[in-house]
Amino acid sequence: MLFKTRKKPSAVLIILVLAMTSVTGQIGIRFPSEKKIFTDPVTGAQLTFLTTRQSIDYKLYQTHRQWTADGKWLIFRSNRVPGETLAVNENTGDIVQVSEGSYMGIITVAQKSMKLYFLRMALRQVGQTRGGSVQVVEVDLDKLFADSEAGKLKGENEYQRVCGTIPPEIEAGGDLALDAVEEWIYFRIGKEEAAKHLPSGTKVEPPFEQRKMGDGPSGIGSMNIKTREIKFVVAVPFQIGHIQANPCVPGEIVFCRETGGKLPQRALTVMSDGTGLKPFCAESEYGWITEDAIITRVEVEIAIKRYLPVGTGPTPSGSGLWHVNGSADGRWAVGDDSLHNIYLIDRHTHEMMLLSAGHKTAASDHPHPNLSPDGTRIEIQSAMLSENKRSMNICIISVPEEWLNRKY
Repeated sequence: MLFKTRKKPSAVLIILVLAMTSVTGQIGIRFPSEKKIFTDPVTGAQLTFLTTRQSIDYKLYQTHRQWTADGKWLIFRSNRVPGETLAVNENTGDIVQVSEGSYMGIITVAQKSMKLYFLRMALRQVGQTRGGSVQVVEVDLDKLFADSEAGKLKGENEYQRVCGTIPPEIEAGGDLALDAVEEWIYFRIGKEEAAKHLPSGTKVEPPFEQRKMGDGPSGIGSMNIKTREIKFVVAVPFQIGHIQANPCVPGEIVFCRETGGKLPQRALTVMSDGTGLKPFCAESEYGWITEDAIITRVEVEIAIKRYLPVGTGPTPSGSGLWHVNGSADGRWAVGDDSLHNIYLIDRHTHEMMLLSAGHKTAASDHPHPNLSPDGTRIEIQSAMLSENKRSMNICIISVPEEWLNRKY
C-alpha cells in the first residue's frame, strides 16, 4: 500500500530557508588518534579506549550494527562536530567525519557494503528538527576513507547520495533500519499519517504511567533506496520506539512500544508488507522487558527485569540486566546493568562473568554493549575517563581468550 499524499495547489508560495550545514569542517576531515589502553580497576580487564577526549562521544544504539562491513571502523556521534557522524578505526585510532548536513534520528550501518544511511531535513532552518521534507542519505565510506587518507577530499556530493525524499506530511523521523537485502529503509511515521491507516474505531492509547510517554498513534514506513519508492508498512495505536530489521531475513521487522517504563506488551514484529503483526514475547505482570535486540536469524535477545509495581516493594524497577546484545554465532550474550557493569554470558554453559565494572554510574547514558560481528570484542560507551563524571568515550573490551578457545 502506498502513502496517501495531498495534492499540491497549482499556485505555490516559495519560501527560501537557510540550509543548516555542519558547524565546523566537512565530510572526510580527520582527527588524530586518541587510542589508549587502560586496566579496569575492578576486574583487571584490558580496556581499549578509542576516544579519550572530554568531547561527549556516543556509540550507536545496541539494537543496530556498530562496525562497518570491513570490520575496521566503528561509527559514533560526538560533539567534536555537532550534528554530524564520525568513524574511528579500531586498529589505527584515526577518526574521520563521515556525514555532512546534520543527521536526524538513528544512523544505520550496512553489513554487506561500505555504506551508512541517515535521515536529514531537505530544507531546514537553524534549530529546526521536524516539519519539512526528509531525505534518506547514503554515504559511500570506501570512497570517503580513501580520499580522506590521501588528503584529496572533494565536495560532499561525491560521497553522499540522496536516495529519496519523504514528503513532509508523513513526518518521518526517529529510528532507521536497513533491510537484509539492503534495498529498503524503514522509518517511523508521524501521528497524523498513522491515524489515516488505523482501522475505524481503533482506540488510540493515551500517555502511559509515570513518565507520560507512549501515546499514539504511530507507524512504520519504508523507502526503496534504489527506486525511491515509498510504501506504508503498518500503523499502531501507540508510540513506536526502536525499529530493527532482521539482518538475515528479508522483510522482517522487530519494533517496540515506547513508554519509558513497564508495559503490558513491549516487543512486536511485523513483515514489510504489513502482514504478521504480533507480539513475539508475552509480558507477565511481574516481568518487565527493558530491551530487545536481534542477534541471529531466528533469535531476539531480551532483557527481562523483575518488576515490582510502585507501592508493593522497595524499588519500582527490580534488578537484572538492562541492555543486551549477542554474537551472531550464538556463543555469547552480553548485557549491562543499572550500575553500568558489563556481563558476558556463555550461552552453551550458561556461565556468567562480570567482565568490566569500573565505569562511572553518573554517566550521561548506559554502556549499551554490542558484540562485534565475529564475536571476539565488545563495544561500550563509558564515562570512566570523564572529568565531569558524565561525558562518555568509545571503549572496546575483548572476549577473554580462554572463553574464545572453549570447545563444546
